Amino acid sequence: MEESSGGISSMKFFSDQHLSYADILLPHEARARIEVSVLNLLRILNSPDPAISDLSLINRKRSNSCINQGVLTDVSYIFLSTSFTKTSLTNAKTAKAFVRVWKVMEMCFQILLQEKRVTQRELFYKLLCDSPDYFSSQIEVNRTVQDVVALLRCSRYSLGIMASSRGLVAGRLFLQEPGKEAVDCSACGSSGFAITGDLNLLDNTIMRSDARYIIIVEKHAIFHRLVEDRVFNHIPCVFITAKGYPDIATRFFVHRMSTTFPDLPILALVDWNPPGLAILCTFKFGSIGMGLEAYRYACNVKWIGLRGDDLNLIPEESLVPLKPKDSQIAKSLLSSKILQDNYRDELSLMVQTGKRAEIEALYCHGYDYLGKYIATKIVQGKYI
Repeated sequence: MEESSGGISSMKFFSDQHLSYADILLPHEARARIEVSVLNLLRILNSPDPAISDLSLINRKRSNSCINQGVLTDVSYIFLSTSFTKTSLTNAKTAKAFVRVWKVMEMCFQILLQEKRVTQRELFYKLLCDSPDYFSSQIEVNRTVQDVVALLRCSRYSLGIMASSRGLVAGRLFLQEPGKEAVDCSACGSSGFAITGDLNLLDNTIMRSDARYIIIVEKHAIFHRLVEDRVFNHIPCVFITAKGYPDIATRFFVHRMSTTFPDLPILALVDWNPPGLAILCTFKFGSIGMGLEAYRYACNVKWIGLRGDDLNLIPEESLVPLKPKDSQIAKSLLSSKILQDNYRDELSLMVQTGKRAEIEALYCHGYDYLGKYIATKIVQGKYI
């Protein structure tokens, strides 16, 4: 009986996971899902007793999140369970949201027919022109795109919506896009090579590297310093930055590197503050804000610094008080079930001291110290 009960529990777990995934579809498959949704709506409207049914959408709140602890792999990630929210045309509070879903689906259908790719920003301006009564902000468009993803169970990229990328890469990596010359990312200057927002192009790009580490850098300025100093010549590595909170394309790029070079450790260099840890956790576990696509880009990222044991390297006057926003982020992270104990200890220390430290504080040892700091951490294996 115990085995049977465990089997049922496992089946339910994997069933929940499957239902909360967003498929990657070919354009004609995505169009077919849109057509089926429209036909179902028309069938209801043409019935003898017409009634517009509610749209059942996967609940994208933290309370509906579940965790895969990586039993078969070393990657743990967040995914959404099968709790639903309802958007109704007959409810005054959700009527506009109901209509927005169909407006965005119509626009996506046209994009797919024309074999185009648009960013969410471009989609906003088109919707603003075509349906100003329903779309007044980028946030409304972003949320509606997630609603459409939840309704059709396919990725936004499958709908013709391209990721806007802020990401840069530099170091010991050669990238060759289909039909183009290979790019040497160590010869792109201190600005690095821009990561494209075209996920299909990223997926088909050939990658070659003799690096031994992949290092994610929170800040553009720190990335610029490390690349300008050509630290990748001393530490055989690839540097990647999303210039802050990671966009989809940069996360996809890191995930693609992790599958192409599975033996390379992925290390993260972030500020010692709650936002820095939140950025690391987004790369490591995914994010609820990504809805049904949250799980797809998770990687086994290790935290190299800054951490609490580095505070002795930083002058007291370089430590600054936590901001109110920092405290909110810390509270949210501490309530997360996925946060591992040593990360939780670091976060608790930040809250206890009420202080935060930025990577730039290490410049008190000289502008060339960052490379030495990273090398020491790697040699001593001080990453968690």
